[in-house]
Amino acid sequence: MTIEGINLLPIIIIGIIIIALAVLLTFIPVMLWISALAAGVHVNIFTLVGMRLRRVVPARVINPLIKAHKAGIDVNTNQLESHYLAGGNVDRVVNALIAAQRANIELIFERAAAIDLAGRDVLEAVQMSVNPKVIETPFIAGIAMDGIEVKAKARITVRANIDRLVGGAGEDTVIARVGEGVVSTIGSSVTHKKVLENPDSISHNVLSRGLDAGTAFEILSIDIADVDVGKNIGAILQTDQAEADKNIAQAKAEERRAMAVAQEQEMVAKVQEMRAKVVEAEADVPLALAEALRSGNMGVMDYMNYKNINADTDMRNSIGKVSKEDHEDDE
Repeated sequence: MTIEGINLLPIIIIGIIIIALAVLLTFIPVMLWISALAAGVHVNIFTLVGMRLRRVVPARVINPLIKAHKAGIDVNTNQLESHYLAGGNVDRVVNALIAAQRANIELIFERAAAIDLAGRDVLEAVQMSVNPKVIETPFIAGIAMDGIEVKAKARITVRANIDRLVGGAGEDTVIARVGEGVVSTIGSSVTHKKVLENPDSISHNVLSRGLDAGTAFEILSIDIADVDVGKNIGAILQTDQAEADKNIAQAKAEERRAMAVAQEQEMVAKVQEMRAKVVEAEADVPLALAEALRSGNMGVMDYMNYKNINADTDMRNSIGKVSKEDHEDDE
């Protein structure tokens, strides 16, 4: 196979060999295998091929294995590969094992892997076991027996308890328990001055309760960082109670006033009813007079006398009304 006198067969063979080597080196991590052998870690190259087939990134397993071997930690590829397949962070687990060995903390691979799979940072837990962490609470308000509000801020020094990291409660639980203890201690104080004079009584009382039970931490100390006096809750409650009593009294008075108004209106209605009856009775008088005249029980002169008496009465009422108005004008 030639083109203008040039033989292409050797060039094609060399190209095929280069492509085959590139594919082979891509699928088989030869450089990683050489690095492991140079570090004294004996790994079969077919093991690396098997990792590729199992969809495991060989570098994520071999590099931590080399690191662990150099630190003198006894782990194997099966342990690291199984932890990788379970979704764990192999490098972080190995770093935690190395840190625990340097700090003389007893930690085996199975426990470190379980802590990592539980979602906790196992390396941070080992570091916290060596260097305790300080948790600062917000201002916690409590009310003393004299009704004065006292606010306290606490600093909690905790150390990670590796044995309880799996299944143990976190920082939020510790802060909540300390807050409950602070409120209880302030509430049991006779006066707020006692709390201000001796704030360390809060930390002693809270620390003696064993608040770290069931948590992933061991409480080393609880220190009161700041104490402040808040509102006079007792006086505020008394003021609110007095205001409520006043509103109740006003409501009752308004109720009585409404009942009196209703009763007055009822009496007015009754007066109108009685006046109606009077008018009705007066309407019967002319009928009675007519009947008396018709039956002869009353004569014409008697009727005229009756009219004269009515006229005289109307005149007297008119004179009395005019005299009363003149007297009021003079005043």
